[in-house]
Amino acid sequence: MGLLPKLPRTHQNEALKPVKPPKGHFYFAGRTFPRITWYKDSNLRRLYMYIVVLILTNTANGFDGSMMNGLQALSYWQEYFHHPKGSTLGLFNASMSLGSLIGLFFIPFLVDRFGRKSGVILGCCIMLLAVGIQTGARNFGMFVAARLILGLGDSIVLGSAPLLITEIAHPQDRAILVTLSGASYHSGAFIASWVTYGTLQIQSDWSWRLPSLLQSICSVIILGLMWWIPESPRYLISKDQPEKALDILAHYHANDNRDDEFVQLEFTEIRTAIILDREAEANSWLDLVRTKGNRKRIGIITAIAFFSQWSGNGLISYYLSSVMNNMGITDPKTQLGINGGLKSWALIVNIFMSFQVDRIGRRPTYLISTIGTLFAFTIWTIISARYAISPANGLGGAFVFMIFVYGTFYDFKSGLLASYTTEILPYGIRAKGFTWLNFCVSAALFFNQYVNAIALEALAWKYYIFYCVFLLFEVGIIYFFIVETRYTPLEEIAKFFDGDSAIDVAEIANAEMKDLKNGLELIRSG
Repeated sequence: MGLLPKLPRTHQNEALKPVKPPKGHFYFAGRTFPRITWYKDSNLRRLYMYIVVLILTNTANGFDGSMMNGLQALSYWQEYFHHPKGSTLGLFNASMSLGSLIGLFFIPFLVDRFGRKSGVILGCCIMLLAVGIQTGARNFGMFVAARLILGLGDSIVLGSAPLLITEIAHPQDRAILVTLSGASYHSGAFIASWVTYGTLQIQSDWSWRLPSLLQSICSVIILGLMWWIPESPRYLISKDQPEKALDILAHYHANDNRDDEFVQLEFTEIRTAIILDREAEANSWLDLVRTKGNRKRIGIITAIAFFSQWSGNGLISYYLSSVMNNMGITDPKTQLGINGGLKSWALIVNIFMSFQVDRIGRRPTYLISTIGTLFAFTIWTIISARYAISPANGLGGAFVFMIFVYGTFYDFKSGLLASYTTEILPYGIRAKGFTWLNFCVSAALFFNQYVNAIALEALAWKYYIFYCVFLLFEVGIIYFFIVETRYTPLEEIAKFFDGDSAIDVAEIANAEMKDLKNGLELIRSG
């Protein structure tokens, strides 16, 4: 808890609270526009296909987390690496997070200087190299080195792709698409859980080498299609290439109509926000905490980053085998079946909740999720304590049920981490702020993956009490400090954080559009 900065308490002005648009419409720059049916619009349909490819970046990340869980239940993996336990097992799992920490602070320079696409491409290439080394690992050192390199590549990809999705998506669907990106972790986890269940039948070291090799599929698909995926219009404007940016916006958001009223307004609002950031020179690391609004942003981001990993979910993600062993569920096939069931259910919940992100809202989603996980984890702890006192088969079944209940509530919010962070950060500090989020997540993950193994071995079920207390702390922070942002265009969210000091980019954009129209009318009349 000492790692979390002091958060300024949030009182959201009633006048600034998001307003729901009329059915079939969305708000932009204070105006109402009819929603586009994306699957009936050829260019928007193609854009969303490209975004699905970018979403695969987190699928690869989810594949790894579930794969490492599954490998621990495979006898050939256990025998090959001499049944790792405690700190050794912790290092197996934590090495990827350590690799992520190494590469994190290089990412803002890369994606702000060379573009969002460059980060995705470089990260995927590094991950392919790492997968090759991991698949062919001959000893403990080689496997850990591969995971360090894998973490480096993964951090670059995950620090780039969500930014690109946020900045190319149509405003009407941005929140859903970026939340799906975060939720897609579970699509990879789903695939890996059943892959390791299937490879349990392979009577050789390929029972664990094959899942490692299959980890490369997402990176290969992404690299194969990156040529056609557009660069961020916001990045292009920041690099004084406004015509290219307008071409991209017009092509995908208005079927190549550069004079479309919405596209012109969108372009003007983006350009205005970036010019204001540039004039304020608000794009350094120090700017993350320079203003009251940015301190509020970075405080919330730090909190939700640690909450995403310190809610007890690390026990399910990386040490489910050890947790179930403590409850007397020791059969590898049963463990892998439960793991597969959890990932399948998590995928369903995450996809469903991604489409509710605007309907329910960010703050209610976080509250429902955190209160629910506190309730489920407390019962989980009580069942574990009862089993330690007097083992009974019925308690094992109840324990598995509560894992599913816990997972359901946790998955309510898991896709929000990327979408909420990217939307509350202005362009000038978006890459740096998102990197800070990933740093906090990686630091929390390293704790989860390394310390959890040692604590479980030493304390067993008593270790769960820490998470019960921390979840109670989370509920308080979320209730008092999370700011609601639904229905609001990306460049206009600043008003919720900067208050009176926020410049109304919507008003400026509308004024520029009015001046442009007046100028055109004068030309025509003259």
